[in-house]
Amino acid sequence: MGSPREVLTGIVMGESARWHDGQLWFCDWGAGEVIRLEGSSPSVVARVRGLPFCIDWLPGGDLLILDGPGARLLRAGSLHADLSDIDGSHPWNDIAVDSRGNVFVNNIGYDFPAGPAPGLIAVVTPSGSVRQVADGLEFPNGMAVTADDGTLIVAESHASRLTAFDIGADGSLTNRRVWADLPGAAPDGICIDRAGAVWYAAVPNQHCQLVREGGEVLATISLPDGAFDCALTDDGRTLYALTADYANLFGGRTGRLFAIPLS
Repeated sequence: MGSPREVLTGIVMGESARWHDGQLWFCDWGAGEVIRLEGSSPSVVARVRGLPFCIDWLPGGDLLILDGPGARLLRAGSLHADLSDIDGSHPWNDIAVDSRGNVFVNNIGYDFPAGPAPGLIAVVTPSGSVRQVADGLEFPNGMAVTADDGTLIVAESHASRLTAFDIGADGSLTNRRVWADLPGAAPDGICIDRAGAVWYAAVPNQHCQLVREGGEVLATISLPDGAFDCALTDDGRTLYALTADYANLFGGRTGRLFAIPLS
């Protein structure tokens, strides 16, 4: 495993790192932009009036953008789903899509940094229906779906754990369980490696850590600032991490993107 290599600087507040079609994508909350990394050059793919909290793709390839404060899930610039009937008062945070086209969206349940209050998960089905499928989460943050579409894993930042649910074909979530306890950590963004272990980014710990189900730590990568999200390349050989100075969020362009060779 190599040392982190700085790829980009000058990001306001980077989140939602995703590897898609051979390129690294992420959201810059402070700039209201969705950015794709082309080689070593950033390209603005979309601008959002509001905050582009998170991105993912439908099975057909359409880009989804979550306007968290606006309770809107956008598709090709138009409204894909209105989430306000579930919760229009608190920020929607992260999304994850399964291969059936079910879109899981979580809401932290309060206006950060005030709180805390219980959060929830909703599903937007391929037919366009929206319903709540889980509640009682302690600051739900990063989410990921396993390769077999069988499990949704969500980071509960205020509970210092990763939580798992079984996914039904209709997007129902059942069999809630602790996937891994993470004592002393507040997991933010996550991604799943090819062996089924989870990388999570941790802001106060200033690291990305790889854990196996049950909580065994397999690797730790220290970073110079708070780590907000991470993404793996398809071959699993490189981890990308988005960081920023947590004490100066939105106060300047302290955000950076790092690439870490894993093999």
